[in-house]
Amino acid sequence: QVQLVESGGGFLQAGGSLRLSCASSGRTFISYAMAWFRPLPGKDREFVAWVSGSGGRTAYADSVKGRFTISRDGAKNTVYLQMNSLKPEDTGNYYCAASRINSYEFRNEGEYDYWGQGTQVTVSS
Repeated sequence: QVQLVESGGGFLQAGGSLRLSCASSGRTFISYAMAWFRPLPGKDREFVAWVSGSGGRTAYADSVKGRFTISRDGAKNTVYLQMNSLKPEDTGNYYCAASRINSYEFRNEGEYDYWGQGTQVTVSS
């Protein structure tokens, strides 16, 4: 069983930066690929970013590419999402997720085994 706890959300103005954290329990953190999702109004969660189990590979949604950076720290069992140049459309509850398949870049939320409770990000114009 893996427990994920997000933190770092907040309220800020467009153009600002924020770093989200997702702390994972368990001893097998490196075994899991990690990802960030956010909800779309009336739809399933939208893929934001992914990092492989080793941390050596990353992937991003086109809407955040060049602005967001995902990374992980194995010593701290934590994955991060650095968000720069934030826009109002980035507003949402950001969830981290873990997948046992640690080398495939899944973008569908159904492929993830564990989820956190989310942390709210609100960007004003």
